[in-house]
Amino acid sequence: MRPLMLHRTCDLGPIRAITASVTATPQGCQAEFRLDGRISGIILPPPEQSERMDNLWQTTCFEIFWQPLGDTAYREFNFSPSGRWATYDFDSFREGMRDAPVASILVDCSHDEGELILRASIAADLPSPAQVALNAVVEHADGGKQYWALAFPPGPPEFHSEANRQMIIER
Repeated sequence: MRPLMLHRTCDLGPIRAITASVTATPQGCQAEFRLDGRISGIILPPPEQSERMDNLWQTTCFEIFWQPLGDTAYREFNFSPSGRWATYDFDSFREGMRDAPVASILVDCSHDEGELILRASIAADLPSPAQVALNAVVEHADGGKQYWALAFPPGPPEFHSEANRQMIIER
């Protein structure tokens, strides 16, 4: 597990730490995100049928950005605690966005008052080696948001930046 950092412009709020991991598998990858803090102080979408859905990042959501080394194209994965997910391909920084093909995505989320664990199993063609980002958006009960990542570029939170992709994944 790798610690994510809170963006410098965000208040600490109810979540004190987030750790995350991603591991390549022959079918795609496995990811895990752990939130530590007062879980009742954040917005958690209710459990839903696992299916593709847009705009998950507008509330509590977890993300992976997967970019083949030496390429400008990348894939974005979004996972909601509800069980819903989304995946998009981009040709370059925020350009050419379209739904990305996946064989399957399974999202499992559990929580108690002090911890939330989200696990995602992704079956998709993911090139290796790749530079990877792990990110989280956490919405507070009062509507405020926290942005967490392995790293941030200067300026406002920007998850699409290559500066966030601090892990190298190889099969």
